[in-house]
Amino acid sequence: MLNLKEIVSVTLILFSVIDVVGSLPVIIDLRQKSGKIESGRATFASGVLMISFLFVGERILKLFGVDVASFAVAGAFIIFLIGLEMILGRTIFKSEINTGGATHIVPIAFPLIAGAGTLTTIISLRAEYQTVNIIVGIILNLGLIYAVLKSSGWLETRLGSGGLEVLRKIFGIILLAIAIKLIKTNLIADF
Repeated sequence: MLNLKEIVSVTLILFSVIDVVGSLPVIIDLRQKSGKIESGRATFASGVLMISFLFVGERILKLFGVDVASFAVAGAFIIFLIGLEMILGRTIFKSEINTGGATHIVPIAFPLIAGAGTLTTIISLRAEYQTVNIIVGIILNLGLIYAVLKSSGWLETRLGSGGLEVLRKIFGIILLAIAIKLIKTNLIADF
């Protein structure tokens, strides 16, 4: 059943993890190098990746003998590290972004939007939220992603580098809190 509280929670969690606003400097750089960003295609490809992983991800885990609660804790550690990256301004994960190839799929749809952190978060959310609410949260995020990609030039001039940095730090703190909640909830479930 649709649950507004769950939808809002999932939407905010995914928005923080995807961090499309925090990725604006990379998106702006790619737009300058390639001439334009194919917002519609990038958004569609991201959505296909996220929704596919929502349904197939758990089966892949079962293939390796891993339960969703354990994967949720592992995902929480990744979310925690992403939050630390955002707050401290340090790179923990090696960047896999390149500027060659189809700019709408690589690197924007994957790994920038639907990267390891996002996919891990989606499967981790299955441990706590209903699938229908996760799908609605993904769709709402796809709308936000499309809007940000489409208006990246306008956002660059309005926010400035200081504004983008403040947003990045705020979402970093939110991610740390989410990670701690996921760890606490899923570790208690095992006892």
